[in-house]
Amino acid sequence: MSDTNIWLTEFNERQTKTSNLTIFWISQLLLLFGIVGILWFLPVPFEFEKISPLLNWGSALLMASIVYYFIISVPLGIGMLPFILGVGAILTWISNQSVQPEYISSVLVGTGIAGLSLDHYGVGGLRALLRDVQLIMIAPLWLLSDIYRRLGIPY
Repeated sequence: MSDTNIWLTEFNERQTKTSNLTIFWISQLLLLFGIVGILWFLPVPFEFEKISPLLNWGSALLMASIVYYFIISVPLGIGMLPFILGVGAILTWISNQSVQPEYISSVLVGTGIAGLSLDHYGVGGLRALLRDVQLIMIAPLWLLSDIYRRLGIPY
């Protein structure tokens, strides 16, 4: 079994054990945006700013994620490009607003964790919650693989 199938199978098993699929997916998305957002708005070394004003810890995580997605599956990596670019665009837009983006990201993380905790209440508890946080970057990949599978696109 390939690495792609191992990760996706494990995430599928986690996802099928949830008590409410809607809460699970909304919480996963909020947590993903929040974690990337917190990293996005952390202070960066001056050398990062010299390279590009968009280079920060969050964009570095997104770049590493897309490289990882391409390593485990080129078709899934190509399919994830619009999502990764969308996350970056939304966070760039938030950074140009008159709000404090660090607080928005912190609230997103808190809401995502609260939603996952609520979803795992009585079904795995803290251990299941921590594993979901570990698999946070696999969640959108799993969703895309499900779409590919339904459309008959090999990955």
